[in-house]
Amino acid sequence: MQDKTTKERIKSLQKHLAEENPLLVSVVDKFIELDRIGLSLGVLNSRDSYTTEISWWPLISILGTFSAGKSSFINQFIGENIQKTGNQAVDDKFTVLCFSSDNNVRVLPGIALDADPRFPFYQMSEAIEKVAEGEGERIDTYLQLKTCPTDVMRGRILIDSPGFDADAQRRSTLRITDHIINLSDLVLVFFDARHPEPGAMQDTLEHLVAGTVRRKDANKIMFILNQIDTTAAEDNLEAVVAAWQRAIAQGGLVSGSFHTLYNESAAVKIEDESLKQRYERKRDADLGEITKRISQVSVERAYRIIGALESFANRIEKEIIPEIETAVGTWRRRVMVADAVVLIPLLIIFMSYTLSHGYWSGMNFSVPGTGGEDNQIFSYGVLAIVVIIFVLIHFLIRGVMARIYARGLAEEGYYGNLRNAFLKNTQWWRSIFSRSIVGWSHKAQKNISQLRDSADNFIQKLNDQYTNPSGKA
Repeated sequence: MQDKTTKERIKSLQKHLAEENPLLVSVVDKFIELDRIGLSLGVLNSRDSYTTEISWWPLISILGTFSAGKSSFINQFIGENIQKTGNQAVDDKFTVLCFSSDNNVRVLPGIALDADPRFPFYQMSEAIEKVAEGEGERIDTYLQLKTCPTDVMRGRILIDSPGFDADAQRRSTLRITDHIINLSDLVLVFFDARHPEPGAMQDTLEHLVAGTVRRKDANKIMFILNQIDTTAAEDNLEAVVAAWQRAIAQGGLVSGSFHTLYNESAAVKIEDESLKQRYERKRDADLGEITKRISQVSVERAYRIIGALESFANRIEKEIIPEIETAVGTWRRRVMVADAVVLIPLLIIFMSYTLSHGYWSGMNFSVPGTGGEDNQIFSYGVLAIVVIIFVLIHFLIRGVMARIYARGLAEEGYYGNLRNAFLKNTQWWRSIFSRSIVGWSHKAQKNISQLRDSADNFIQKLNDQYTNPSGKA
């Protein structure tokens, strides 16, 4: 069962959604049903919920290297100088920007995000603590919330990230980066055209691109080569763009899109008028595509949430269950091999010893030369002790093999807590020959099917809000 804090957080989420999108309140109910299945399987613990795996408000993340123009782009998009800009690391925190009716821009500490389930980074301090002990208590050094009294921010959340090619708390920063990529509806990844050698940013490319390749929603990521005006002096825009595209392609990326930008207010002056127009046309076309994608996230968010419900349901049935079955099957075979390696030699030694001393003479289990009922009972007792020892050795082997195999399974990630689910299926009282998975009953399978049907019904209700195929009034 989920703990009290998690239940209260979900109720709070439903309360806020009731004011903005009542349809999503019913969707949360279905996520709660999915949580019950996850808890039964062991891929969720009492403090987990699938509701925290997505953002319930449209979320756009701005990632990239230092001095790549992330903050300048945000200021340009918002229409105000909200974020500091500069060639050096002017801000080393993840900044969540959201709308406020207050006319003042306010900067709130990271705990404002860590403790509020409406925002990304809820309970992020715990995730940081897992990769950097003691850092979880310093959440304010990683996160901040900034309010923006501008209409363009209504109905959406932006995240500005620190450049992570020179960060002191690198593991924690990358952990947060992965988290916001998972939550985001749109991810803009900025690179600096003033550094034309992509190899210099290889670490950044490997983390972002390699991670993107494995994603099923990689099309939500847009790669942006910023400050392309710096290439005008040599008129080698196409060559620079091609170099970056090759670097990304070498990482295996086959999804996402690639765009070029520059900020005219800070641009290098381009003397050649025809060249200037060519650069402006390219910039304006790409900026138009980026702006269009940003404007779509509000509509896409509800669809994405419902899609996530169906995706989680499918993931449980088609990926998590087979993964658990594979893990348990491998463990079972290893235990049987280990049993054979350890117990058979012990059995041979035991039989050789007892036979050589005549313990089996006449099959009466009595000690030769002593006779009597007491000695026969004694022999039965010795045999029982030996059997118990063999059984205990078997269970010891089971436990050791389970713990060894569990080390290679993820405690958290795309599949959920596979390690916990696996260990739940290898507990000592479960038969090693059992083919059933704990928590995966016919009822659970039926519930998964019903959740998929519910997701389809929710999509149809959303379509009724935005489409009208019949054309009737």
